[in-house]
Amino acid sequence: MSIREFISKKPWAGWLLFLATALVVFFLGMLASSIVERRSEAKYAYRPPTDLQPFETDNSAWGKFYPREYKSWLMTADTSFRSKHAGSKPLDVLATDPELVVLWAGYSFSKDYSQARGHYWAVEDIRNTLRTGGPLTPDTGPQPGTCWACKSPDVPRMMAKIGPESFYKATWAELGPEITNPIGCGDCHNPENMTLTITRPALREAFERQGKKIEDAGHQEMRSLVCAQCHVEYYFKGDGKYLTFPWDKGMTADAIQDYYDSYEFADWSHAISKAPMLKAQHPDYELFRMGIHGQRDVACADCHMPFIAEGGVKYTSHHVQSPLNMISSTCAVCHRQSEEELMNNVYERQDKIADLRNYLEEILVIAHYEAKAAWDAGADEATMQPLLALIRQSQWRWDFCAASHGGSFHAPIEMASILSNGIMRGLEARIELAKVLAARGIDKVMVPDISSKAGAQKTIGLDMEALINEKETFKKQVLPIWAKSAV
Repeated sequence: MSIREFISKKPWAGWLLFLATALVVFFLGMLASSIVERRSEAKYAYRPPTDLQPFETDNSAWGKFYPREYKSWLMTADTSFRSKHAGSKPLDVLATDPELVVLWAGYSFSKDYSQARGHYWAVEDIRNTLRTGGPLTPDTGPQPGTCWACKSPDVPRMMAKIGPESFYKATWAELGPEITNPIGCGDCHNPENMTLTITRPALREAFERQGKKIEDAGHQEMRSLVCAQCHVEYYFKGDGKYLTFPWDKGMTADAIQDYYDSYEFADWSHAISKAPMLKAQHPDYELFRMGIHGQRDVACADCHMPFIAEGGVKYTSHHVQSPLNMISSTCAVCHRQSEEELMNNVYERQDKIADLRNYLEEILVIAHYEAKAAWDAGADEATMQPLLALIRQSQWRWDFCAASHGGSFHAPIEMASILSNGIMRGLEARIELAKVLAARGIDKVMVPDISSKAGAQKTIGLDMEALINEKETFKKQVLPIWAKSAV
């Protein structure tokens, strides 16, 4: 029976077929309209920039052409997020853990150490920290220009103008008026074509010393390497304070220590134990590479800058933040567990690493004071040198883990191994120190009251009132001058 004959016998079927056809046509029309609309939206949303200048440092200038990315970048100003162990919320770490004051005695971090906020605050935070002092003239202050190296897109502009060596040799205060824009677009992107690019010479130089070329890196790798320009371990080499990545022997904590030992390098001499110390910076990229995500070619941006879809536009969020604040867009893209379960998995690893790290802290605090007691009791340098080396090695491993951002998630197995090794070396130092002390009639060393930040800082001889007043004078007298002369 033909359709016509069927409809003639059952007229209602004709009307049903007509309505069904009309609905299909309607929805196909809606789909076509949506596709055209989204294609048009995408076309106009991603028009290529035409008037960005080389080394453009003003993030809002980039925002004219990439408004979505810029709007998301502005969200790095948000300091409301706090997870169990980290976040962007302001936190005085020394007040939370006063033992750090003792571990860094004699080094600037004992004065002030706060949890890092978002990229938006990079310039403001380094201006305000007590670690940069209160220089009233361009040729004074405790820090070199190298300290600006990762804080602003003004850095590659200035390096292009005066050269990296001159940049590093300058004082922090001398470069202060030039560094005004916080971490943003020009740190990672070529203004001509928006491709990811390396703007800091230290990473490129580290690759070259290893016989590798940045140019050989693919796009996915570059989505991590632009982060590795700054989120790494580094030191200031030589009198010129030349920013250098200590990767020549490898990226592990052991390999980097071997590198430093080969140069007999020390960041400072500990004010209590006199041990030649190393200060880890933030070996995020190194530890990330040692974890399962790094080994599986997951990029930093995959988790910290996930893709967002708006209409017909798919773009990368530039609200660089913890994946725990956006699990549905990060972890849940690959993992099928609930958000609660995924977060608990992260916390479980962080808790266990924190337990090891805190135990090592306690060992090191006592070891520093036991070393002081040994010196005071007349121990000579030949006796103390191997013991101080153990303290140096132990604290380096503690700091390598403590200074990393997210290392207990990125590479929990490696972190546990590093901390366990640090615990063994710290306990060995204490055993040998006990022998030295016992030979001089000392069976117990008392640790002063360091239960508060103020108490610990007073114990190591810091005049915090003077340091705070110095900084306030700097902010009142110098920062307004910098603002007037800003580029």
